[in-house]
Amino acid sequence: MADEDEGAGGSENTAQDEATAEDFERVVSRVHDRIDPDAEERATLEQVAAALANRAADAATDRCPEADVLRVGSTARDTWISGDRDIDVFVRFPTDLDRETLEEYGLEVGHATLPEGHEEYAEHPYVKGEFDGFDVDVVPCFRVDDATKIRSAVDRTPFHTQYLEARLDDELASEVRLTKGFLKGIGVYGSNLRTRGFSGYLTELLVCEYGGFRPFLEAAADWQPPVHLDPEDHGRATFDDPLVVIDPTDPERNVAAVLSSDNVARLQHYARDVLADPRAELFDPDAWEPDPLSTAGLRDHLERRETTPIALRFPAPDLVDDQLYPQLRKSLAGIRSGLEDRDFDVLRAATFAGDDAVVFVELAVAQRPAVERHDGPPIHVRAHAEGFFEAYVDDPDAYGPFVDGDRYVVEREREFTTAREFLESDRLFDVGLGAHVETALEDGYELLVGEELTALLASEALAVELARYFDPRP
Repeated sequence: MADEDEGAGGSENTAQDEATAEDFERVVSRVHDRIDPDAEERATLEQVAAALANRAADAATDRCPEADVLRVGSTARDTWISGDRDIDVFVRFPTDLDRETLEEYGLEVGHATLPEGHEEYAEHPYVKGEFDGFDVDVVPCFRVDDATKIRSAVDRTPFHTQYLEARLDDELASEVRLTKGFLKGIGVYGSNLRTRGFSGYLTELLVCEYGGFRPFLEAAADWQPPVHLDPEDHGRATFDDPLVVIDPTDPERNVAAVLSSDNVARLQHYARDVLADPRAELFDPDAWEPDPLSTAGLRDHLERRETTPIALRFPAPDLVDDQLYPQLRKSLAGIRSGLEDRDFDVLRAATFAGDDAVVFVELAVAQRPAVERHDGPPIHVRAHAEGFFEAYVDDPDAYGPFVDGDRYVVEREREFTTAREFLESDRLFDVGLGAHVETALEDGYELLVGEELTALLASEALAVELARYFDPRP
């Protein structure tokens, strides 16, 4: 009977697996209908991209006859999702041009291509603007012979395009679009320093490595970080990252260097989720966008949690996200450490920004007694023990020194008995803060504790961030 039962159970599991596979394919088909560009959208993009490339080529060769133009990025590789409106045009100059001249020519070509464009700066300046409804970057770079001989980071990008164009057929490009849709849906797509997620290039490499969207999910669901992938088996450097994907064009670069451990774990969670319970909402970022937190909702959370949330609000420094968010995270880590060093236990913390920036800490313990214990060295360590004893023996505000176990102990007056006192004091500036954040705080900040947080809800952006905080998703 046992064998018969096991056989019946096996048949039931097989049927369930088949049903799940059918559901998966049904969901994938629906998602493809939404994310795959149609013929008209493709034709429009190609027309606009060709016009931009011709403009850039004319302007570039007028200044340097050896220059050429190359389209890069997802729209060049047919891995873009319907609705994406980004075109990247790279203008390549010969390596005998000096850096200053390259930047000068690059900006001139950019402005000739995008007369209404504006200048931005990555490793060197480039022009960004709009053309026929598309967001366009015109980026100068050197035309180097090998990606290991780059003179600036952007010199590597054309090699990425060439590598993937040789490996992505129509079927794999379709799988890349599906993967991007999923990563966007679960909130882990984008290599900017705000998101710290999967870049387009990394996504394309992973789909090529595993042979499609579902094989990638099945592999990721079982990853045991750190995970190391080397598509060309040529890596020459070691990395301390949760995911390492050696750049096929550069053996000393990890394509996944920006990717956070949180986002690797988040991918693993949702990979298991979508394989077990396929549904289209996992591919839709709008399905996860919360409504702004209301005053009543905030008060409900405060009453239920019985913690002490504290927010430092200040005008956001005028920086691009890739500069702002690392500084906010550094400041958050410093403030959190400063609180915990003073025995104010941090339950959870976050930082977010709109017009204002907020460093937000939720405290399990926000008030401490007037005295704190300070352990000295073991008494048998004579020189240090005697030094400790002498330092406190005549202190009228200290209890002790006295012997507790094998060491001297004193109970001394605590500098701050509440977290508010510490955060309102100049000692806040002793913790590690981002440079621009420190300057902003020196100019003045608002400290909001408990129900005072309702003041943040006047900003819809901050109200949405608080909604995410109090109703966190995996």
